[in-house]
Amino acid sequence: MADSVRDQLLRLSRQLGAPERDCAILGEGNVSAVIGAGAAFLVKASGTQLGLLEPGQLVECDAAMCRAYVDGPGLSDGAVDDALRDVKVDPSNDLRPSVETFMHAALLGLDGVSFVGHTHPTAVNALTCGEHFEKLTERVFPDQVVVCGPSSALVPYVDPGLPLARAVRDAAVEYQRRFDETPRTIYLKSHGFIALGASAEQVLQITDMAVKAARVLAGALAIGRPEFLSDKQVARIAGRGDEHYRQRVLAGAGGRTL
Repeated sequence: MADSVRDQLLRLSRQLGAPERDCAILGEGNVSAVIGAGAAFLVKASGTQLGLLEPGQLVECDAAMCRAYVDGPGLSDGAVDDALRDVKVDPSNDLRPSVETFMHAALLGLDGVSFVGHTHPTAVNALTCGEHFEKLTERVFPDQVVVCGPSSALVPYVDPGLPLARAVRDAAVEYQRRFDETPRTIYLKSHGFIALGASAEQVLQITDMAVKAARVLAGALAIGRPEFLSDKQVARIAGRGDEHYRQRVLAGAGGRTL
């Protein structure tokens, strides 16, 4: 019998938080997943650790209520705290969902997205915290295109919480307009990285490949100047049928990918 969404999300959280991946320490990062027909979702509780997450530390939230807050007016910090309590499906749960709950709700509403992983990989943040942030998220080798998509949505530094949720939503919508597909990767200036997937396994693969790409770029910068793939080369790789097949095989059972 297939693992439940909760089991898959817990496994993803612990994999992303494993020390050897260097994607998050202490309370950094968060994960989420759609449950049922999409009216609700699970998200990591605030202050908990990705690598040590327990079943009771996933909070079930109302997706429509969260998206209404994203679409609504700005809120004070105190009002945001109240909102995070309001969106919990079980008000008796003492844990507070992550402050990025609203961002997760917005992303889980995108076409094909069932799981989201937000991390702060050291290798990636070395790029997002630099002055050449936009250029350094471009594609440098074919497998980066296959796994992470032809491009990434980019978000300038924005205060975490509702402001970031709105900025991330807007960047994802603009990406969809430009590329006619859902982004798989979102880079947050001076903050971190988001992987979007149809499965927990896809989110993990995207995160791993993004970290590898960051390390490759760091190495290329250390010995000279990196050479990025051209738009034509990226489009060729992204459009190849054999690469689409490989994407489905990598996705595993069900072969669902963005």
